[in-house]
Amino acid sequence: MQIAIVLYPGVTALDAIGPYEVLRMIPCSEIRFVSHNAGSIMTDSEVLVLGATHSYEQTPSPDIILVPGSAANTGMAMADKALISWLHRAHQSSQWTTSVCSGALVLAAAGILEGHSATTHWAAQDMLESLGATAQRDQRIVRSGKIITAAGVSAGIDLGLWLVGEICGRERAEVVQLLIEYDPQPPFTAGHPSKASKQVFETAKLEMFSRSQKPVQGVSV
Repeated sequence: MQIAIVLYPGVTALDAIGPYEVLRMIPCSEIRFVSHNAGSIMTDSEVLVLGATHSYEQTPSPDIILVPGSAANTGMAMADKALISWLHRAHQSSQWTTSVCSGALVLAAAGILEGHSATTHWAAQDMLESLGATAQRDQRIVRSGKIITAAGVSAGIDLGLWLVGEICGRERAEVVQLLIEYDPQPPFTAGHPSKASKQVFETAKLEMFSRSQKPVQGVSV
């Protein structure tokens, strides 16, 4: 089973690496990090670099497509004609087409989410609806046919486990969950707008806005 995880400048690392750590444990899976070309891709932290292993041309028909989001460069990815064209083509033959966080907006830009229920990061739900999807604001994972979207950043781990369960069965998914010791017990309870205080929510909104205005390594957003 070939799994293609998209990389682009400014990608959020955990959006890609969280699911990767889960999906690589699917038996006989082949993970590819895909981009325009193989090589280094700077993440949105401007500190961590990830490596694309294959180009879009080298990966025409993966079984699973996963599009991570970005705190800074989602708009650039949405406007990337080569990426959007590849997504449109690869989606036709994929078994599962998936996204994490604002990666859902990239799927929407490719016309994949039109008329579908979907989710994304809480700060991007309105934009998701404006692009033709039906936003499920309180859902961490949303399935619509073969399209699976996950909420913000850390939800990519949940998405990965969900996929392992669908592909390999619950027992294998639980084995993977135990292997990575995924047993969330957060010290705080502000992980969703419905749970955060007004002050925390407003501060988070301001920080999201400031991140979205910051270019990554000279790439305009």
